[in-house]
Amino acid sequence: MRTVIAAALLLACAAAAPAGAADLEARLAAADPVRGETVFRKCAACHTAGKGGRKKIGPNLWGIVGAPVGARAGFRYSKAMTAFGGSWTLARLDAYLTRPRALVKGGSMSFAGLKRERDRADVIAFLNGMGDSPAAFGPVTPAAPAVSGPAEPEDFGLMVSAPGASETFDACTPCHSERIVVQQGLTREQWDELMPNFNSSGWIWGRSARASR
Repeated sequence: MRTVIAAALLLACAAAAPAGAADLEARLAAADPVRGETVFRKCAACHTAGKGGRKKIGPNLWGIVGAPVGARAGFRYSKAMTAFGGSWTLARLDAYLTRPRALVKGGSMSFAGLKRERDRADVIAFLNGMGDSPAAFGPVTPAAPAVSGPAEPEDFGLMVSAPGASETFDACTPCHSERIVVQQGLTREQWDELMPNFNSSGWIWGRSARASR
């Protein structure tokens, strides 16, 4: 009787457990690094990913897949990240990108995370290619033929889905709620004037405004 109860508990736990390594392996095998580069725009306000790229608010991410945690020379990490230790395995990257501050409690990264599994897999695939020794994501045979459907619409939160929304959302939301962007009440012409001042160095218009005071 005890054996039956134990087996039932194990089955229940397995059913309730989150998708594990096999699920991540399948997602990475189907990941699109080109799309991942587009999703990475959400990270570009704080990180560079090219070889020899400079640090910004966050460290350069060249070769981050499999690299030691908190070990980039010249970058000052939070105590929480240093204590986290270990290396950036694929599973760790997936968990961290889901909710950074939930995995590394007390860390300094303010990014809310990527809710969509596809977004995380595509970003990891992109970052995997940004290194001297990319890992190989093996092919996975699907259990059933894939069914194509309409592309999943982008989620801009409170922002209206319109031309320029993606660029504005990606540039602003790593640091700010989209509610703040909406409350600005700026016209399309005003945003067109504002957005060109956003480059790889960050919001240079903010620094220029402070410098001119």
